[in-house]
Amino acid sequence: MKNAVKGLVLAGGYSRRMGRDKALLNYHGMPQARWTGKLLSGFCGEVYYSCREGQDLGDGDDLSVWRIHDKQEGEGPIGGMLSAHQLHPASAWIVVACDLPRLDGATVQYLLDQRDSDRLATAFISSHDCLPEPLCAVYEPRVFGILSERFNAGGRCPRRVLIDLADEVCLLKPVNPRALDNANTPGEAGEFDLRK
Repeated sequence: MKNAVKGLVLAGGYSRRMGRDKALLNYHGMPQARWTGKLLSGFCGEVYYSCREGQDLGDGDDLSVWRIHDKQEGEGPIGGMLSAHQLHPASAWIVVACDLPRLDGATVQYLLDQRDSDRLATAFISSHDCLPEPLCAVYEPRVFGILSERFNAGGRCPRRVLIDLADEVCLLKPVNPRALDNANTPGEAGEFDLRK
């Protein structure tokens, strides 16, 4: 049975360090944003893509791709998350960045199994710096008011919000620490050739 949490793939960034759209990189035989959405669809009844107006996600005319367009470009992850919340304000969201080539079903399943809906969010602890990983996390409906306040005050960093709300966030040790490694540059992308 699929979880009631809705899925959100964050794909609207400009990928400046990569030099080309990270959402279109192919590690698994399809564009990475679509692969991430397909992975989440195994756990969520509805999966949306946070993206720019007119952004190519490599989906052609696939009408099953549900898009939430950024209201203003350059808003960052919180902007995409708030747009999703406005569409479905009563829903919790599992929010995942599109640049996690090693993300796996066991990691997503564990996150959803360990979700603490009495807290504001459930997130993994990064194996790199021991801080909350905000872009593979479940956000409960109550946290979006806080995210909106931070956003309106100029805050664009969801990690900072999770750090500040530490007592209200369920933090998990990752089952597969490499699953949360992201690829932001061509060199990092080269390390993720998973088709070999």
